[in-house]
Amino acid sequence: MVTDEGRAPAVELDSVSFSYGDTPAVRDASLTLDCGDFLGLVGPNGSGKTTLLRIMLGLLEPDEGEARLFGERAVSNDENAGRVGYVSQKSSDRGGTMPVTVRETVTMGRFSEAGRRLSDDDRRAVADALERVGIEDLADRRLSALSGGQRQRAYIARALASEADLLALDEPATGVDAESRDAFYGLLDELNDEGMTVVLIEHDIGVVTEHADTVACINVDMYYHGETEDFDADEVLAEAYGETAKMLHHDHSHGHSHG
Repeated sequence: MVTDEGRAPAVELDSVSFSYGDTPAVRDASLTLDCGDFLGLVGPNGSGKTTLLRIMLGLLEPDEGEARLFGERAVSNDENAGRVGYVSQKSSDRGGTMPVTVRETVTMGRFSEAGRRLSDDDRRAVADALERVGIEDLADRRLSALSGGQRQRAYIARALASEADLLALDEPATGVDAESRDAFYGLLDELNDEGMTVVLIEHDIGVVTEHADTVACINVDMYYHGETEDFDADEVLAEAYGETAKMLHHDHSHGHSHG
């Protein structure tokens, strides 16, 4: 984990809270994520994980507290759009309807301003990104024709093409077969080794403890945030999940709510 001296953390949350109406989704959560870190975000369905991630990225403004992205107040704007690649839970379903190719999808990562012509640099960045995630042979296929795992790679390639500094993924391997999933997480490890900051929401605790440097466990309140090796899954999960913790290690097939 390389932190450049003097570089602002990728994400800082200072006592952030957020409610949907009267229902608290995140309560008084604080964490700091240094550039180059790999954070795994775990918690039960409906525990506020996606809400917390969206606050980190400036897509939701907290009701209380402050969120900073790369040292500035976290707001979703053009300046940050290029620095953050976000693969949401819905994005693997969403590609089903748009008649776009993989190459077109990845090319979108190059445009923060509309109407700009593609330069040679853009084309090179797109080609590099496709190759990096191993889908250059699918470049001209429609996104809708891809498997879930291939589609997620296309979204990661789009983030790479935009030269993002932070990659945020919300349960990206849902519905992806085991072999593709292992390859996918291998790719995330490589990108992280090269300096990409990664935030991953994943319900499979084993994946998180295997790949992430740090873990945050949330169920409205933050139950744990620290090094993966100090994370006592059984103890923290029993506290955060209550009785459902026992099922976690065995059953990953349940449907998802907006976590």
